[in-house]
Amino acid sequence: MESRKTLVVKWQRLLSDGQTCGRCQGTEVEVNKALVALKPALSPLGIDVILKKTELSVAEFQKDTLQSNMIWLNGRLLEEWLEGKTGQSQCGDVCGLHDCRTVGLEEEVYETIPSELIVKAGLLAASQLLASQGTTREPKINS
Repeated sequence: MESRKTLVVKWQRLLSDGQTCGRCQGTEVEVNKALVALKPALSPLGIDVILKKTELSVAEFQKDTLQSNMIWLNGRLLEEWLEGKTGQSQCGDVCGLHDCRTVGLEEEVYETIPSELIVKAGLLAASQLLASQGTTREPKINS
């Protein structure tokens, strides 16, 4: 019996007294939508999808504001999977007047990360998982 693989989606954001900014709230909705799409698509391939949400304290956020609203898929940043760029723009709300993380792909800059991008990165990560298991079985040929 083949063992199942795991795709870990890790999302990190600032939480201050249980609150986060609008862009992180929006990304949370999008991350959850992406998991709803990825789980049933990857399960028949032997891949389980799990979400790990991590919190940044205000002190951690103030040391490096671009650590908030980060998404990793199996330890690799979403921007790396999609050949995008990390950027920044002023956020406000619980973030204060700090610049927060954005993701740039081609001509688009996203403050809230759309589920479509998370799904695309998830499929790329899943394909790498499948490729890494290696196939040594010979195909059956009907004669």
